Amino acid sequence: MLNVRNLNYSSPRTLLFQRFSVIFTDALFVYAVHECCKCIDGKKAGKELTEKPKFILSVLLLWNFGLLIVDHIHFQYNGFLSGLMLLSIARFFQKRHMEGAFLFAVLLHFKHIYLYIAPAYGVYLLRSYCFTANKPDGSIRWNSFSFVRLISLGLIVFLVSAVSLGPFLALNQLPQVFSRLFPFKRGLCHAYWAPNFWALYSALDKVLSVIGLELKLLDPNKIPKASMTSGLVQQFQHTVLPSVTPLATFICTLIAVLPSVFCLWFKPQGPRGFLRCLILCALSSFMFGWHVHEKAILLAVLPMSLLSVGKAVDASIFLILTTTGHYSLFPLLFTAAELPIKILLMLLFTIYSISSLKTLFRKEKPLFNWMETFYLLGLGPLEVFCEFVFPFTSWNLKYPFIPLLLTSVYCAVGITYAWFKLYVSVLTDPPVGKTKKQ
Repeated sequence: MLNVRNLNYSSPRTLLFQRFSVIFTDALFVYAVHECCKCIDGKKAGKELTEKPKFILSVLLLWNFGLLIVDHIHFQYNGFLSGLMLLSIARFFQKRHMEGAFLFAVLLHFKHIYLYIAPAYGVYLLRSYCFTANKPDGSIRWNSFSFVRLISLGLIVFLVSAVSLGPFLALNQLPQVFSRLFPFKRGLCHAYWAPNFWALYSALDKVLSVIGLELKLLDPNKIPKASMTSGLVQQFQHTVLPSVTPLATFICTLIAVLPSVFCLWFKPQGPRGFLRCLILCALSSFMFGWHVHEKAILLAVLPMSLLSVGKAVDASIFLILTTTGHYSLFPLLFTAAELPIKILLMLLFTIYSISSLKTLFRKEKPLFNWMETFYLLGLGPLEVFCEFVFPFTSWNLKYPFIPLLLTSVYCAVGITYAWFKLYVSVLTDPPVGKTKKQ
């Protein structure tokens, strides 16, 4: 199993090791959910157990559809990693900042994708831990800065990095490590486009190229051969729109992240504000990052579950983001035998999520407006067309990429909408100090 040249290796023992190791490491995720539930305000608790926010949150996390199919069917260890992330968040709510920082440092060295949310951790720890006091209006008190706390945080990061990267440094293999961590030659998008801004951008380029060919405005011989819809992981050139470079995606991501980070610094809202900034960092990186995988949406969906049981507006955003993000994972399970499994599992989770959160916020305005309801219901006809209609049409042989393209673009609209709606909510919320004064 560990021989990298042994391609297509398979054995019952390997399968058992993979399955049971995923199940075993999920114990950390269960413990993290337990700790997160301790941080939830129980004021909205109903008379029945099933109406209590802590119960709803535990179900939304433990039975998360996306995590279930990605880890236990597609096979990865996201539950274990998400457990570290949630446990780190819980420690911040419990004012155990050093422990939270240590857990995130460990998490980052397990999987570098968590660099997406590093800005939220860095700014929050500097603002709320290294600076020990605020003015009455909530602004920072500059003379309260603690060098001891800053050095302590730096020491944690250094020690974890030394243990993780020390052996590679000793063997002079760090360049090899970093070349594999940041594979820029893989292209802007994954073989199946992650439902983000670049999916919309690439789809527009595809439409414009088709129109250009039909109107004979483009020369077929000059169109790049490396097409995004070929299903291959490679670099490519856009046909009509300007081609996107890694530097361009980095700048776009940075611009998208900065407002949330500024809010965390200038409009402090405690651990809740940190959590919202973390989600926006994850979503912004998902929206504009280079070669983003569709599974990365779980970085935003899981922590968003914590916000969903607090406010009705956050519950609405969570339901749109989760339903759309989960549906975008459908192409990971592409065999006929898995079709009823993924449809029924998602229906089960989605129906519970909507009904439980509607019950929790039944005294407030509806969670969806007519436009949001219409959009979410549109996922049904889309699935019917992609799975049951398109395979029997004459387009199936000539344009086999259309179901994936439609799924990616449709889900990109919903995720973009949820990202924008969350940003508006964060930017318009007053700081904690002003809220208490009002």
